[in-house]
Amino acid sequence: MKKTIFTGAGVAIVTPFNDDFTVNYDKLGELIDWQIDSGTDAIIICGTTGEASTLDHDEHVACIRTAVEKTAGRVPVIAGTGSNDTAYSLQLSQDAAAVGADALLQVTPYYNKTSQAGLIKHFLVVADNVDLPMILYNVPSRTGMSIAPETYAELCKHPNIVATKEASGDVSAIAKTMALCEGNLDLYSGNDDQIAALMGLGGKGVISVLSNCAPKLCKEIVSAGSQADIAAAQYKYLDLCNDLFCDVNPIPVKEAMNLMGLNVGPCRMPLCEISAAGREKVRATLKKHGLI
Repeated sequence: MKKTIFTGAGVAIVTPFNDDFTVNYDKLGELIDWQIDSGTDAIIICGTTGEASTLDHDEHVACIRTAVEKTAGRVPVIAGTGSNDTAYSLQLSQDAAAVGADALLQVTPYYNKTSQAGLIKHFLVVADNVDLPMILYNVPSRTGMSIAPETYAELCKHPNIVATKEASGDVSAIAKTMALCEGNLDLYSGNDDQIAALMGLGGKGVISVLSNCAPKLCKEIVSAGSQADIAAAQYKYLDLCNDLFCDVNPIPVKEAMNLMGLNVGPCRMPLCEISAAGREKVRATLKKHGLI
């Protein structure tokens, strides 16, 4: 039986930058402590929200190392090591393992994309050569391709492929995936506005953007109890979930954190500052929920 990596609320943590756009490792450590103290169940480092695509290799590995050292075993560290280059995905995954990551997050190849057969081969290269549990990451809005339910059913036969972060928004396809995988694949919501829906399909929790600025609220949603209670808790904060995506992620969530005094700095280009209208939208919603 495969072991579940975590249950509950994991944070897709931002990468804080200094004003000169260098990585602020001290601030990253502070954020990790705050997240854990607030009840967050896992740290997902160097994902989409962490602006991994603009980190060079040394920065990427250093962020993973910082997360491992700072968590000190208190919660799992899941390292984003996916790429559209299979050889680089493997290299980065091996480096993440070497610095102590507990698990890997592997996004589907982007831009060049691949076939479903290519997806299977791509993921198996990493799974066969790195002895860490792997969470697949399906986010077609970013990558231009999706993992088919039948592909999931084949991939989950591998002992190291244990879960998926689903951000496709296709609840019907996700339901089919869970049926075909027959309990052999854990499910995490990759969309904060679909936590209730995916937990209703047997999901273990969420890998969350919301948790960056509201970890206790995110934990409240996933821990609400019954399916109806989870849905009610999510609805209570649905405006916050939505407004954190009023611009390209992670522009709004970094703006929210800076408004809260968390001082995570700017995004790296090509991401730029939020519009004045977007800033006021985020500010008003934070104020409504008592976060500023």
